[in-house]
Amino acid sequence: MRRALLAAALVLALAACGFQLRGSARLPFETIYLPNATAGIALDLKRTIQAGTSTRVVDAPKDAQAVLEFTEEAREKEILSLTGAGRVREFNLHYRVRYRVHDGKGRQYIAPTTLAQVRNIFYSDSIILAKESEEQLLYRDMQNDMVQQIMRQLAAAQLK
Repeated sequence: MRRALLAAALVLALAACGFQLRGSARLPFETIYLPNATAGIALDLKRTIQAGTSTRVVDAPKDAQAVLEFTEEAREKEILSLTGAGRVREFNLHYRVRYRVHDGKGRQYIAPTTLAQVRNIFYSDSIILAKESEEQLLYRDMQNDMVQQIMRQLAAAQLK
C-alpha cells in the first residue's frame, strides 16, 4: 500500500512539472533519402529516423520527398597546452558536419548548414590506451549530440 502511494505521488509530481517522454519526432515528409548512409553520422541518423519517426528511409532519391546530403564530416585534434618538458597535456577535439536537405527538384528544406562541437581532453603518456578510448567516446558523444540537433532541425524544416 505504501509503495503504491509513493508511486502515485511520484507520477503526480512528474506530471505537475511538465515532464514528458521524448517520444517520436514528426518530420514534415513521408520519405527521405540519405546517400552513403553506411557509416558515421549518416548511418546513425538513418537509424534514428527509422526507429523514432514515421518517415521511411528509401533507397533511391527519385522515391524520396526529401534528400539529406552530408557534404562534410571532419574530426580534428588540436594541441591546447604542453607540459614544461614539451609533451602534450591537453587537446581540443573538434567535430564538424555540413549538410543540406532538399527535395531533389531545386527547392530546399534546410539550406547548407554547418554544425560544430568541441570537447576538451587531458592527456597523459602513462595511460595512453585509456586516453585513446576516452577520445573515441568523446567523438561518439559529439556525433550523438549532432544527430539529435539534426533531428530537431528536420522536425522544424519547411520547403522554401
